[in-house]
Amino acid sequence: MKLLEAVLVALILILPGAWGNEASRTCIFQTLSESDHEFCRGDLEVIYPEVGDVSCAYIPKCHGYRQKLSLEWGKPRVRYPWAKKNKKYVLVMVDPDSPNRANPRHRFWRHWLVTDILGSDLRVGKIRGKVLTSYSRPKPGRYSGYHRYQFRLYRQPAQETIALSSEENNSLSTWDLKDFVEDFELGHPVASTQFLTKNYKD
Repeated sequence: MKLLEAVLVALILILPGAWGNEASRTCIFQTLSESDHEFCRGDLEVIYPEVGDVSCAYIPKCHGYRQKLSLEWGKPRVRYPWAKKNKKYVLVMVDPDSPNRANPRHRFWRHWLVTDILGSDLRVGKIRGKVLTSYSRPKPGRYSGYHRYQFRLYRQPAQETIALSSEENNSLSTWDLKDFVEDFELGHPVASTQFLTKNYKD
């Protein structure tokens, strides 16, 4: 009997959540489908408090993570360990699924745009540079399904000053990302990743 009691005590200490309710102990970090996973290239890390690196994953509903993402957490740490220390980079965060993935008439919704990021900062997850669009939390609309939140990292051409037009400054939605990339000769992203989430009330 004493042995059985000792085993039960050990289980309680090792698995503190095992005796909670179903919601508190189930937290599955589901990875993306093969087609969505293909977007993730180059070991770009996107790190939020509590949940950690969300690159190429769904944000789980457990522990209120989706609600915290939309209402509480600030900008994530974005880390790229392969950045060239003395080069500059441009970070873009967009939602290509606004208002929903089936009819994305407002793509790309711009959530964050920072230029002149030093590679030495990027290696340790510090996004310091010229902020052209301040970070805006992901807030998918009710019943709009899952949205992709994409992070694209570009090498900034030497001596290139990057700016948004007055029209772009006045609107975050229906942003022509392709034209922006072509105008400033950014080329292909050196790294990219995304996570998926939906409205926390759904």
